[in-house]
Amino acid sequence: QVQLVESGGGLVQAGASLRLSCAASGRTFSRYTMGWFRQAPGKEREFVAAISRSGGSTPYADPVKGRFTISRDNAKNTMYLQMNSLKPEDTAVYFCAARDTAAVFTRSGAYDYWGQGTQVTVSS
Repeated sequence: QVQLVESGGGLVQAGASLRLSCAASGRTFSRYTMGWFRQAPGKEREFVAAISRSGGSTPYADPVKGRFTISRDNAKNTMYLQMNSLKPEDTAVYFCAARDTAAVFTRSGAYDYWGQGTQVTVSS
């Protein structure tokens, strides 16, 4: 089992940047495919980005391509989401998720472990 804790959210203006972190504890972090998802008020949780065990595969959702970058540091048991050129429509609670697998998934139902979320608010 793995425990996940997100941090780095906040209130920023449109065009600004934020870096989210997801710290993992428990079993070997490098065994896990990791993902970022977000949920805006009144909307379903949606995929943002995912990263394979080694970091070699990193799919992104179309709305964030070219603006967000997912990465991981297996030595630090931490995953990151660098978010640049933020837009008001990026406002949401951002969750990190994990699954003990070599495959990379973009659907939320594939992930077994979730953090509590961190709020990102982008003002116009």
